Amino acid sequence: MATQLSYHMIHQIFSRFHALEATPKGELDHVNAYTLLVAVALSAQATDVGVNRATRALFAQVQTPQQMLDLGEEGLIAHIRTIGLFRNKAKNVIRLSRILVDDYAGEVPSSRAALQSLPGVGRKTANVVLQMWFGLPAHAVDTHVFRVGNRTGIAPGKDVEVVERALEDHIPAPFQQHAHHWLILHGRYICTARNPKCGICPIRDLCPFEEKTA
Repeated sequence: MATQLSYHMIHQIFSRFHALEATPKGELDHVNAYTLLVAVALSAQATDVGVNRATRALFAQVQTPQQMLDLGEEGLIAHIRTIGLFRNKAKNVIRLSRILVDDYAGEVPSSRAALQSLPGVGRKTANVVLQMWFGLPAHAVDTHVFRVGNRTGIAPGKDVEVVERALEDHIPAPFQQHAHHWLILHGRYICTARNPKCGICPIRDLCPFEEKTA
């Protein structure tokens, strides 16, 4: 685990990320806040590509919590069988849809606490929705963000909560909103778990990772 980088170095790193892609986007397909919430909940232990493949026909038919309830659990399962843990995820999606209809007039709340109270919605899922839909500077720490945070020294920590706090504390304010996506995309395509592509890394000269590859 690298030591915490200085403010100046972190500013340089995110300046480069911004120069390469000023407004990075998430890769989960969705049409509104509700379909985003469902997609993120389905993406646990699954790939975005796999989730998008499963939800393409689903979201053409279902775009609101009430429409999901009308579809029903078995109808949902028919769409998402290719996603890991699909039965448990289907139960949670139906349960959270019922709560949204009954308690939130069918709308997705913009509160982290309210989101986390929904079945199958943890802090990471809540943070993704807050960042992607509501534009809040929330940091969802998945395996990619955790790895990049530690390798680079942007946000070192032994667990996701420590890394999340470090991201909140050390990333300069102008970069907070898009930091999550810059880090996740960097971890997904450049700073991979195995055989990181250090040779084409835009921040290689700023990164303290000791096992840099050619």
